[in-house]
Amino acid sequence: MSAARRDFLRSSTGAGILAALASSQAAAAASTALFRNQLADDRRAPHEREHDGAHDFDFYFGRWRVHNERLRERLVGSADWQHFDAIQECRPILGGLGNIDEFVTDEFGQGVFLGMTLRLFDRATRQWSIWWASNRKSGLDAPVRGAFVDGIGRFEGDDTHNGVPVRARFLWSGIEAGSAHWEQAFSTDGGMTWETNWRMRMTRLAAYQPATGGVS
Repeated sequence: MSAARRDFLRSSTGAGILAALASSQAAAAASTALFRNQLADDRRAPHEREHDGAHDFDFYFGRWRVHNERLRERLVGSADWQHFDAIQECRPILGGLGNIDEFVTDEFGQGVFLGMTLRLFDRATRQWSIWWASNRKSGLDAPVRGAFVDGIGRFEGDDTHNGVPVRARFLWSGIEAGSAHWEQAFSTDGGMTWETNWRMRMTRLAAYQPATGGVS
């Protein structure tokens, strides 16, 4: 990709184009009653809501610019990082007991790269399960599970990479009103040592706005 094209995509105009791609289905979704009232009607006592973790990802609702640093090759000792920007938009589902985000960029490989994260909360275990999928791989990746403790979200699960069993870890940190940090790491020794292979630094572009309107 040329420097001029990269500068355009990082401009407000370019960001608007990527945001439009990420929101391509918003108009249809906004016309349905199922989409309009996705925030949970949580009538439990305040002390119960405070500690169960069901609202730990509420901070991420809305639209974000994401600066990515991604290892070109994993688990081979590489220090060659790819750098690219993307737009990500997150919204609640299931009355607030889950959320979904869409990730879009045309700076990563050939054509447009589309990713999706699905997060579901289990009130019994007070943990989140998180799945990732993209348009370059069939199906959902194996989930990671975990919770936030003292402002740090840690989520782990078993997976494979190029046929090698790995322990995968997501970490969320640095969470502020307008920024956040996420990273992914793999371990081949049961979590004794980790190789970080993907970092995202998020900057908020727009707050979440619940859809309104009647049923079509």
